[in-house]
Amino acid sequence: MIKSTNHQDYQKLIAWLKKARLDRGLTVRQLGELLDEPFQFVSKVEKGQRNLSVHEYVQYCEALGEDPKIGIALVHSITVRKG
Repeated sequence: MIKSTNHQDYQKLIAWLKKARLDRGLTVRQLGELLDEPFQFVSKVEKGQRNLSVHEYVQYCEALGEDPKIGIALVHSITVRKG
């Protein structure tokens, strides 16, 4: 099992989350507020200095208005079925 934040799949997932944040015009501080976390939490996640638990990942996606299944599909190159 790979637990490193440096793994290419994890970096792909974090890049997707960061792009979603930027696409919505949110700053690190604003996303932190939506998550009820200090902005340093978001910063560390985006820099690969902190792993997200599954529960945190889902909350992160919800705050960004993203479907968590899309990020998982990105990592595993699978097609997500709607519905």
